[in-house]
Amino acid sequence: MSQQKLIRYDTADTQAGGTKRPFAKAVRAGDYVHISGQVPTVDGEVVTGGIVAQTEQVIANIKSVLALAGCGMEDIVKVNCWLDDPRDFTSFNAVFEKHFIDHPPARSTVQSALMVDAKVEIDVLAWKPLD
Repeated sequence: MSQQKLIRYDTADTQAGGTKRPFAKAVRAGDYVHISGQVPTVDGEVVTGGIVAQTEQVIANIKSVLALAGCGMEDIVKVNCWLDDPRDFTSFNAVFEKHFIDHPPARSTVQSALMVDAKVEIDVLAWKPLD
């Protein structure tokens, strides 16, 4: 049986202007790794472009945070997605499918205004037993 641990991976990157954010990028609780909501930012700035470019950046950010915990996309069991505009749903799905076709997770997707000027935010739950 694996050890039960609580591990916090890095604090979130600073926002534009250098404002610190008060949460971890990810937290491992035993065999589960909870990845904080990722938005399409690089160095605190939202990437330009539409839903396709922004979804690709969010997934790149998720991969980066997963790596901190020794996880990959194949370890994701649940995904929560927030879209600013429901008209982006089909294009969002096309990008999502490309990255999850071999290991589809459970998923929820809702429309919601986001806290940053972005089109998409995604958080994930991964499962990878501690050795």
